[in-house]
Parts: sequence; C-alpha cells; structure tokens
Amino acid sequence: MKIINVKGEHRYPVKVGVNWTNEVKAISSIHNKVLIIAPKSIVSKYKLKESSGVKFFTTPEGENQKNINVLDKVWSKCAAEGIARADAIIGIGGGATTDLAGFAASSWLRGISWYAIPTSLAGMVDAAVGGKTGINARSGKNLIGSFYSPTEVLIDLAFLNTLPKRDLSAGMAEVLKCGFIADYKILNLAQDDDLDYQQLITRAIKVKADVVSKDFKESKLREILNYGHTLGHAIEKNSGYKLRHGEAVSIGMVFAAELSRKLSGLSDDAVLLHRELLRNFDLPISYPINKFKPLLALLAKDKKVRNSKLRFIGISKIGKPVWFDDVSPSTLSKVYERIAK
Repeated sequence: MKIINVKGEHRYPVKVGVNWTNEVKAISSIHNKVLIIAPKSIVSKYKLKESSGVKFFTTPEGENQKNINVLDKVWSKCAAEGIARADAIIGIGGGATTDLAGFAASSWLRGISWYAIPTSLAGMVDAAVGGKTGINARSGKNLIGSFYSPTEVLIDLAFLNTLPKRDLSAGMAEVLKCGFIADYKILNLAQDDDLDYQQLITRAIKVKADVVSKDFKESKLREILNYGHTLGHAIEKNSGYKLRHGEAVSIGMVFAAELSRKLSGLSDDAVLLHRELLRNFDLPISYPINKFKPLLALLAKDKKVRNSKLRFIGISKIGKPVWFDDVSPSTLSKVYERIAK
C-alpha cells in the first residue's frame, strides 16, 4: 500500500492499494452511524446491504446525481436516519459520486466526516483528492460547492479491472494532465505496453497533493490543475454530458497546448506529444467547428473569469505551467480552428 498525505484545512491520507470492503467495516466501527452514497450500479453489483449502523442512499448514474434535487434527497435521508455530527458519509463511486458525497457532508449540520472510495480512474486521481466538492448548476459545471476535505481517500485498484475501456481511457486524460503540468515520468510510463496503474495513479496523486497542500483554496497555484479544463468543462456541458469528463478534458488539453504554442512558445514537438498520447488512449482531440460560439458563451461563465476576462492555464514547456490572464475571443477563435473538425 502507498500513502500520500494531503494538507487541506486538515491533513489526510490517500491510501492506494486497500481492500475497500475492509475499509468500510473499519469506518463503520468508529462511527455510530454511516450513510453510504453510491450509484445504483455499485449497490446492485456488489450486493450492498444495510445494517443497523450502515444505511444507503442510491444515486442516479454519472452527472445526473450532481444536482440540487438529488442533494435535497440526501439531506432528507440524513434527517430520516438521524445522521449526527459524530457520524459519517462514505461516497463510493466515480467522481460525480464523491463530489456529491463530499458536498452533502460539508453542508449537513455544517459539516460531518466523510470518506471517499473512488471506483473510476478519474475519481482516483482527480475528483476524490483535493477537497473540492459540489454539484452542477443549470448554468454550468461545479458552480455550487465547497472546499471540504475527506477524512481519508481509499483506493482499491481492483475496481480498475471492472471498468470499460472507455472509462479507463477517460481517466488517463487526468493522469496525462499531471504529466504535462508537472511530472514528465508519467508521460513516459503512459507509453509502456503494460501500464503500471499503481505507479501512474500514485504519481498523479502526488502531483495533485503537492499543489493542493500549497494552495488549498485555489488562490493561484492550484489553478494549474485546471489545465485543459476551461474549454473541457464547456465542451462537457455543450455535449449534454454525453462525453466523459476526461474525454472533454482531452480536447481541452489539445486546445490549451495549441494556445500555449501561440502565446508562450510551446514547441511543436510538445503539442504533437499531446495529440499522440491522447490518441493512443482513443481519446478525442477535436470538436465541431460550428460549436465555437456556444462554447464561448459557456467560457464566459467559467469560475476563473475575472473582470470579464477569459483566463486559461497553459504551459511554456512540459512541466512549466503559465497563466494567460486575458485572452481575446478572436485569439480563441483562431486557436479553436486548430482543433476543429
């Protein structure tokens, strides 16, 4: 087992290589009551059953669970089960589930303990780590939320064996992001024929843990973790969430690389490496040309917009992030043509 410590408003461990059922038993032994939040697919697949101290809230699948209506039902379940401040919530599922579980924990009784057990690769390296919790608003992704760290993040690598290839590939987009912004070794490992997922996951989490520990509430440094996400979030919403988060971020990273070539002199080879590595995992790297105008409207609602100025994270070279604090729509339009189909 590998342990990476993260410092947010408190210090907590990310444990890579645990047995998740044993961890649930351990958590339930130290809290009077535990509410497990998990999608229907997880509950049915693993035949999860309630006991006197362990109750379940079953969510819809994917992004459909990240809305105020589902959150309100979680609150009602907490009230019905008498979840108190000494009790805990466990989120078992992909990134959408841990986002929801964390936000429910942060808002119930002004904050109770919660644990993240991510079942997707993207959840393991990104959503469950860092303390960002939340739901989607009608106007955009993750616009409602809080910074609220879990007590522990518990990663059982056996979940990877159950994932469809598409979900593994989508998760690799977040892993590769960490390589592009901070750890070239990840990019090398990603080119091996036999992927060492434990090392890839551990290194990606280490990148995020280092950044989050220095800038928990995203005053500036933490923004580098949004590489590819600014356009990616807009694409994800524009697609009606038919694209996986990692698929949208993949397109966003190629866009960010092209923007970096134009604005910070990123080399042609580095841009090509983005395209080649992402394509190796069957990830999309382009988006329809006629979608630019609606995407631009969505970009204007991005959390990083300041004083109506569109802001992006780029890189000047692999491992060297840069900030683009006022990018004109005309520049974005010209760069978008390089990823359009």
